[in-house]
Amino acid sequence: MDLGRSRDGQAIRSAGSACFGATLVAFCAAGILQISGCARSAADIVQTGGTADSPYVEAATRVEYPELDEPIPSDHSARRPLSLTLDDPLQYEDMTLERTVQVALQNSKIFRDLGGLVLRSPAGTRSTMDPAVVETDPRFGIQAAMSNFDATFATSLFYENNDRALNNVFFGGGTRILRQHAAVFQSEINKRTPYGSEYSVRHNVKYDENNAPGNAFYSAWEANFELEYRQSLLKGGGLDFNRIAGASRIPGVYTGVLIARANADISLADFELACRDFISEVENGYWDLYYAYRDLDAKIAARNSALETWRRVAALQEKGRVGGEADKEAEAREQFYRFQEDVENTLAGRLTDGTRANNGTAGGTFRPTAGVQVAERRLRYLIGLPVTDGSLLRPVDEPPRAMIVFDWDMSLSEGLTKRTELRRQKWLVKRREMELLASRNYLLPQLDAVAQYRIRGLGDDLLDPQRSPDPFNSAYQNLTGGDYQEWQFGGELSFPFGNRQGHAAVRNAEFLLAREQAVLHEQEKRVVHDLSNAMADTERAFRVVQTVYNRRSAAKDRVSALQAAFEADKAPLNLVLDAQRRLAAADSHYYDALVDYGLSIRNMHFEKGTLLEYVGVALAEGPWPEIAIEDGRERQSLRVPARFSPPQRTIATPVPQ
Repeated sequence: MDLGRSRDGQAIRSAGSACFGATLVAFCAAGILQISGCARSAADIVQTGGTADSPYVEAATRVEYPELDEPIPSDHSARRPLSLTLDDPLQYEDMTLERTVQVALQNSKIFRDLGGLVLRSPAGTRSTMDPAVVETDPRFGIQAAMSNFDATFATSLFYENNDRALNNVFFGGGTRILRQHAAVFQSEINKRTPYGSEYSVRHNVKYDENNAPGNAFYSAWEANFELEYRQSLLKGGGLDFNRIAGASRIPGVYTGVLIARANADISLADFELACRDFISEVENGYWDLYYAYRDLDAKIAARNSALETWRRVAALQEKGRVGGEADKEAEAREQFYRFQEDVENTLAGRLTDGTRANNGTAGGTFRPTAGVQVAERRLRYLIGLPVTDGSLLRPVDEPPRAMIVFDWDMSLSEGLTKRTELRRQKWLVKRREMELLASRNYLLPQLDAVAQYRIRGLGDDLLDPQRSPDPFNSAYQNLTGGDYQEWQFGGELSFPFGNRQGHAAVRNAEFLLAREQAVLHEQEKRVVHDLSNAMADTERAFRVVQTVYNRRSAAKDRVSALQAAFEADKAPLNLVLDAQRRLAAADSHYYDALVDYGLSIRNMHFEKGTLLEYVGVALAEGPWPEIAIEDGRERQSLRVPARFSPPQRTIATPVPQ
C-alpha cells in the first residue's frame, strides 16, 4: 500500500514537471518576442537623436500640478495697480473706521496680516473655521470624546461544511468519518458608561447537523441570551476619571470629554486673539493711510510754497534785480525739486514696514513710512477688497485730540481679568489639573467586579409555531421555558509590580502643571509691565501733541514773517527756504503725533483686554441646530414644576457643650 502511494506521488511529480517545462518554454518565447520589439523601439529612438529612457526620465521628472475637484476663484482678472504713471481720473471712497472694520470682518475667512504668513506658513494662519475644526476633530473633539460611551452593535453569521477523518472514535461522537453542516449566528450590544462600568447583551444561535451516532437529534439548534456587567472598582473607575481620560487606558493620554471641552475653549480663546490682532492690524492700516494723506497734503503745500518762491526769484533774475542771483535761483529750484521728490514718494509710497503688531508694542507702534498708494493697497488687502477697482480709499475719521485719562487701578483690574491670553493660560492650567487628577488613578490596581447571566435552549428545530409539548422540539421554546439558566459572579485583579509607568505619569503631570502655573504667573507680570508702558505712553503722546501743535504754530508765524520780509527785501532767501522746510516738517510731525496719540489709546485698550469692546465688536456662538432646540424643549417639558414647601418649625434648644 505504501509502495502504491509512492508510485502515485512520483507520477504526479513527473506530470507537474512536464507542465512546468512547457510553461517555462512558452514564457521564454514570449520574452524573446518582447525583447526584440523593445530593441526595435530603442533603435528608432537612437536614430531620432534621443535615448532609450528619455521618455521615462521626462515623465518621472515632470512637475505635476493637481486638478482640484472644486476650482477656487482666482484673481486673474485683477486690474493694474495705481502708480505715478497712470493719469486716469480717480474717484475717492470715504471710509470710516467702523465701516472699515465691518468690511474686514465680512470679507475675512482668513485673518490676514502684512507679513506674508499665509504664504510662508499656511498652517500657522488663523481662520474663522479654527474653533469648528477643533470641536469636530474626529480624534480629540467633543463628539469624539462622547462617542466613547455610545452603545455599539456587532453581529456575525457563518455557515460551514466539515468533512474530516478522525483517528479516535471518541472525538467523532462514535464515528471516525465526521460529516457536519454547522452555522453560527452571534449578535451583541455593548455599552460603556462614564462611571467605569460596561454592559453587554449577547444572543448566540448555533446549528449543528452531523452523522455522530451519539446525538439525540441528527440536526440540533442551540440558542442562548447572555447578560454581562463589569464594573471597575479601582483603576478605571469613577466619573471624574472617565470624563478626563476617556477610552484611553494609557497613562499620559487623556481624551475625555472634559479635556475635549477645555481644548475647545482654548481654541475659542485662540480665535478671539486672532480676531483681536486682525482688528488691530486693520486699525493700523487705517491710520497709516490717514497719515499718508495728511503727510501728502503737507508735502504738496510745501512744494507749492517752494514753487512760488522759485518763481519770484526767477522773476527777479529775469529783471536783473537784487535777490535774483544765479546761486539763489538754483537754491530755490533745488528746494522745489526736493519737495517734489517728497510728494512723489509720499504719493506712491515705498515698500517698507509700516505700523504692525509687535513692532515695539503688542498692538503696534506707529511708523510713518508708507505712502498713499502703498498704504491704500495694504488696507485693501487687509479688509478683503480688490487691489484695484478704480477708486481710492480715503479715511474720514479724525484721531482724538482730547485728553483721555485712564484710572490705573481699574485698568490693572481689567488687564488681569479680561486679557484673553490669561484666560487661555488658565484653561491650560485647568487642563493640567484634570490630567493630574486622572494620572493618580493609574497608581491603583485593576480590580473589576464581573457578573454574568445566561439562559439556554436546545431543540430539534429553531422555532415551532405549534409549541409541541416536547420541551426539546424547538430551541426557543426550550429557552423560554427557563429550565437551563446559568450565572457567574466574581472579580478580576491585576497590577504591575513597581508600577513605574503610573508613577512616571503622576510626576509628569505634576511637572506640566507646575510649568503652566509658572507661565501664568509670568504672563500676569508681563501684562502689568505692558499696561504700565501703555499708560505712560498715552500721557507722553498727548503731551507731544500739545508741544508739536505749538511748534507748528510757531513755524507758520515764522514763514509768514520771513515771507513778508523777503518781499520787502529785508530777509535773505535762505532763511525763507529754511522756514518753509521747518513748516513742512512741523505739519507732518503734527499729524504724526496725532496718529501716535490715537494709537496709544488703542494700545491701552489692547493691553487692558478691551479692544474688541472699544471698536464695537462682539463675539457670539452661532445658532443651535434644529435638533438641539427640539431636544432642549423636550427636556424642559420633563421637568417637574417646583412646589411650595411650607417653612419648617424650629424649636430652640440648648446646645450641649
